[in-house]
Amino acid sequence: MKRTAATASAAAALLLPLPLSACGASAEAGSGSTVTVTVGHQSKTINTVTAGTLLRSLGSFEKQLDSLHDGHTYKVDWQDYATGAPITAQMTAGKIDIGSMGDFPLLLNAARGTQLGRPTRLVSVTGYNLRGGLNTVVTAPDSQLASLKDLKGKKVSTSIGSAADGTLVRALQRAGINPDKGISKLNQQPAVGASALTSGSVDALSQFVAWPGLLAYEGKAKALYDGAQLNLPTFHGVTAREDFAQQHPSVLEAFLKAQAEATDYLNTHPVAAAEKVAETTGLPAEVVYLYNGAHGIATFDPAVKPRLVDALKQDVSVLKAAKLTGDIDVDSFVDDRYVKRALGASYTRRLDAAPAPVASEVWPKGSEKTVSFKSAKELLAYLAGHRNGIRAAYVPDAATGTLWFADRAVWVTDGNQLLPFVTPASAQAYVTAHGGARTVSYREALERAS
Repeated sequence: MKRTAATASAAAALLLPLPLSACGASAEAGSGSTVTVTVGHQSKTINTVTAGTLLRSLGSFEKQLDSLHDGHTYKVDWQDYATGAPITAQMTAGKIDIGSMGDFPLLLNAARGTQLGRPTRLVSVTGYNLRGGLNTVVTAPDSQLASLKDLKGKKVSTSIGSAADGTLVRALQRAGINPDKGISKLNQQPAVGASALTSGSVDALSQFVAWPGLLAYEGKAKALYDGAQLNLPTFHGVTAREDFAQQHPSVLEAFLKAQAEATDYLNTHPVAAAEKVAETTGLPAEVVYLYNGAHGIATFDPAVKPRLVDALKQDVSVLKAAKLTGDIDVDSFVDDRYVKRALGASYTRRLDAAPAPVASEVWPKGSEKTVSFKSAKELLAYLAGHRNGIRAAYVPDAATGTLWFADRAVWVTDGNQLLPFVTPASAQAYVTAHGGARTVSYREALERAS
């Protein structure tokens, strides 16, 4: 692969100084009968929890390793990062064996591994959204910005090379704005960008889960652009060093079996899973559930679906245009042999599984279960009668299906219908196309439903 100066610069960025805690031993460095497996994850990127936070809290991987009975004693070293770039840097240095990250970072992981002769492979998927709803552009609650077109000439924070950056680039292009020259883009870590938005030093923030939902929940932001409007799949996945996979296939398969167990636990006990993740990460459980709940924005399944692989191939052009990488052989990067062996006969079923249908949900205070409703209007009627007994309420966007907090949604009344939207622009588009429809406040929506 030809290495341009820009590519070299991007690669160098992956080698920024890392915390000393990252310097764990890898499996190949194990001495005697003890083998240490180092796993890099992103605890607060909560649609990777089945390969990180939740998996770790359940102890599933350690149990699977104990069941190998191959003469080794296994130790798991969990390393937590805010983004995928430092995980890639540690993987290509041979210090992380298995890592999880988003689709764009996965491609950079593939490119960097190839460049350095330390190839990695995409071995499974964690959370995905077939429309792209995992990434959102938000702005301040009192911002006058009403649509993506209003970002022209504005300061926007994102993490360059991330899935959220990819969403921003594509959305700007569709809005007729040059993503390189039409805005002032600041390359910032998610937490830094969130602080910048709160302080007013940037006009908007484009980020991945759970930052947009967290800021909206806290009343520190409102959605400006729903990534699902792109109607392009986005996902997070698990990558492993090729040499590690070849040397320790049973260990990698044990990890993937454990990931499947964590996935089944999340899907069967979504509220309990949200509580576990919240306890570990410090995120509000209500925010975790927005993404990881029974009808959440993310769908969890370890199967490597062809539609997601196709989307990954489309992502390459975005990274190339940004001069972050050159050509990437996605087909060579994807290796589902290990997950197929780990899951056996269930793999085909998982491969064919579809996301849960959208639904409105209420999480009552003190309950370990949520209540689902067929329509947002029915949910509002319930809320109107239980104003003091609600922990959280969620409604799917009437156009994209993206779940959002009911009290943060933009509401439209159209005849007998009450329709929620994630963004003002989407709501206005509906109103423009439907005579007699108009936007209403959340309070008025509650009154109309009661």
